[in-house]
Amino acid sequence: MWHMLMRAAVLTAFHAPLELREVEIADPAAGEVRVQIKASGVCGSDLKAIDGKSPVVSRPPFILGHESAGVIESVGTGVTSVKPGDHVIIAMNGPCGRCRSCGAGRFHLCTGPSRLPTIMGGAPRVTLDGAETRRFIGIGSFAEYAVVPEPMCVKIGKSAPFDAMCLLACGVVTGVGAVLNVARVPPGASVLVVGCGGVGLNVIQGAVLAGATTIVAADVAERKLKLAEQFGATCAVLASDLPRQVNELVRGGVDYAFDATGVPGVLAQAFAATQPGGTTVMVGSPPQGHPLELDTGLLFASRRLMGTQGGDAAPHRDLPMLAAQYARGHLDLNALISERLPLDQVNDAVAHVRQGTVARTVITF
Repeated sequence: MWHMLMRAAVLTAFHAPLELREVEIADPAAGEVRVQIKASGVCGSDLKAIDGKSPVVSRPPFILGHESAGVIESVGTGVTSVKPGDHVIIAMNGPCGRCRSCGAGRFHLCTGPSRLPTIMGGAPRVTLDGAETRRFIGIGSFAEYAVVPEPMCVKIGKSAPFDAMCLLACGVVTGVGAVLNVARVPPGASVLVVGCGGVGLNVIQGAVLAGATTIVAADVAERKLKLAEQFGATCAVLASDLPRQVNELVRGGVDYAFDATGVPGVLAQAFAATQPGGTTVMVGSPPQGHPLELDTGLLFASRRLMGTQGGDAAPHRDLPMLAAQYARGHLDLNALISERLPLDQVNDAVAHVRQGTVARTVITF
């Protein structure tokens, strides 16, 4: 039963501006909740969807947005963990807790029956002009409401600001998780972070939390390097020849390198900037199917190359931990927010992210 009209930013064609449209959103079905969106970050993944480069957007129309937080408006039958009025972060995944991956603690690799359909847009819960419309990663938070499965909702305190909390859902958990969950950087390690946008800045924050003593930030934009130092980088380089530049700062190379750019070719440079036995994590995602060329001699020296999906996060474990770090002043989320814009200015927000002039833009409702 279609129940409520709302405004949403809809991708109606690739490479086109988002259109503010009135759509219908359903009541939550069994095991689902409807969240009134209060804040939604604009992420690079949203831009990939607009450009037709997202592996989870086959064709428009689509409601974009996924990095979000809000208030539970209503719940379907069988929902017990949240109730109307609760404040929540909407996680990018809701592990089933029963599949082989979940049983092994690899919640980010959940193969439960609802996982893939959610990634590909979720069950049809929204209609535009009478036709079913998909939602990015089953969320679609560039809208006034979202209907999502109960496990995707992580409760937060009612005093926590929505604009800061929404960032935990994607950019923060991906960056910090790459350090703590994937590489497991130990205290005293040396770290290289290539790409100092929203995710890269959170890799730097993760390295600080892990106790890394040398954190080298690299980017092609000098403005971003100044921001990286604000977030905890101990030194910064304007990237040109990373292996040489890093070796001048950390003889022999760093212990851990993180590529947050997703730019083909950068990952190989980051890999070459590690010492023998070092670890490189691909955090940004290059275009699918793009080959990676590595010097096999470097790999032979016991170096490791790893990937990550959203910081390999377990939402109900990691998001409350990150919220607590923010509350204690150990995680700076406020400085990540370069601007707050209303939904009416969503295309301005997209343009600013594309231009690289902001760390994070947040759409506020």
